[in-house]
Amino acid sequence: MSKDRLEAFSDGVIAILITIMVLELRVPHGVDLGSLIPMGPVFLCYALSFVFLGIYWNNHHHLFQAVKRVQGVVLWANLHLLFWLSLIPFVTSWMGENQFAATPVALYGVVLLCSGIAYTILVRTLIGAHAENAFLADAIGDDIKGKISLVVYAIAIPLAFFSAWAACALYVLVAVIWLVPDRRIETKLIS
Repeated sequence: MSKDRLEAFSDGVIAILITIMVLELRVPHGVDLGSLIPMGPVFLCYALSFVFLGIYWNNHHHLFQAVKRVQGVVLWANLHLLFWLSLIPFVTSWMGENQFAATPVALYGVVLLCSGIAYTILVRTLIGAHAENAFLADAIGDDIKGKISLVVYAIAIPLAFFSAWAACALYVLVAVIWLVPDRRIETKLIS
């Protein structure tokens, strides 16, 4: 099966998730800039989640540049990733509306961790489905950034119950690590 439908579907889902998140930003009732201040936590959550969805979209694009076809197992692995990403608007809203309270911050981390695991499963599924062509496996390599991200999420989740802000700082750290798109595949495609 061609990869084009999977890519188009995934792009559409991510675009819808971003749209859902922005629709959760409620317009303040005041007309002065001060009326925006109470929206600060909600906007910060939105911005962080927007960055995470952008990172997944960007890396998903790079990943599928190295793929020529997909099988059913790849479709399911991709749906697994999209399931976890689809929960981002919910946990984003809950965390922002509750001013970064411990439980919503921890659940945000759980969704990020599960999204990261799902992405790893998708990558490994694609590598297995293209075992005859070692290109993708070579391009992915040890996936140090991916492993570090999962460990940081796993640390941040329980940390949220002691310091929600420290947990959020770890989430931001992971986003910063991935802000520069993963160029491993792109580099291999060019060489």
